[in-house]
Amino acid sequence: MITDRQTLLADVDEACRGGARRQCACDLLGISERTLQRWRGQPDGDQRRGPSTPPPNKLSDAERAQVLELANSQPYRDLSPKQIVPQLSDRGIYVASESTFYRVLRAAGQLTHRGHARPAHRQAPPTLRATGPNQVYSWDITYLKSPVRGAFYYLYLFVDIWSRKVVGWRVEDHESSELAAQLAVDICEAEGVLPGQVRLHSDNGGPMKGATMLATLQQLGVIPSFSRPSVSNDNPYSESLFRTAKYRPQYPRRPFEDLEEARAWAGDFVHWYNTEHLHSALNFVTPDCRHRGAQADTLSRRTVVYEDARQRHPERWARSCRDWSPKGDVVLNGRTATMDSNKPKQQAA
Repeated sequence: MITDRQTLLADVDEACRGGARRQCACDLLGISERTLQRWRGQPDGDQRRGPSTPPPNKLSDAERAQVLELANSQPYRDLSPKQIVPQLSDRGIYVASESTFYRVLRAAGQLTHRGHARPAHRQAPPTLRATGPNQVYSWDITYLKSPVRGAFYYLYLFVDIWSRKVVGWRVEDHESSELAAQLAVDICEAEGVLPGQVRLHSDNGGPMKGATMLATLQQLGVIPSFSRPSVSNDNPYSESLFRTAKYRPQYPRRPFEDLEEARAWAGDFVHWYNTEHLHSALNFVTPDCRHRGAQADTLSRRTVVYEDARQRHPERWARSCRDWSPKGDVVLNGRTATMDSNKPKQQAA
């Protein structure tokens, strides 16, 4: 065992000398950095001592066999432990808790779906990668408070995930697939979107999957993409945009007086967000600047300013200047494998 440990330590040292990070080397060898530190501090072997006796409440072999026998018996073999334990209790029988049933079944390799129904399975949405503007859009609808309790105004927002620019918006007093479809048409006209150029991602709401919206997208040549049900993380760019909107100091703490006031606020927010807001995910350029391809010039000018400041006061700079390089591709629902087949013809935080 000590020889194996010494071999692993030597492998880590060799990898680090070759330029690898220690964390990556440990992950590749299947050990943690904390284990590596402990081994270096205890060259004669692992000095940890576990319990010398089994816990007093440990199930005996006979009791574990009884749990398995009950779980696999005719009345209970199609039920989960959450159903089995209460039913046994109603009969005046207590064998073990639900967690113990689960633990014993897991150890026996029997913790699988029980019953004839298919186990729940949510296929992950496709990975979408944007390498430039007008390739991947995300959209959603959020509530805005109205003067009437329980009634709301609805803010429709379409955002380009590459530039974070709000490419389209509207505020209405109801959710509608028809209104969303008309907004999609207006956006494609304003941005000059060609058929097959844009993927449009959304959640599974009614306006998103309405017949009018889907038919309009098909006519426009816009390819729809949908999140998994009840998984907000599948549409993070829209969710993040809504949070930015509602935590602005200008967002009213009271309900909007009428629809016109809500529309005026939304217009002001979109103008600020697109043209004034220095977005942290874009290396602090505005969405409009990135969308129209001016980010490289803006960031290069910042680099010149920083280099000039460093030359005038080199003693203030312990390291190199801040990296003002433009940000690259943006991936929506990214996983380890890239899915080039999901890119638009001209083709995510």
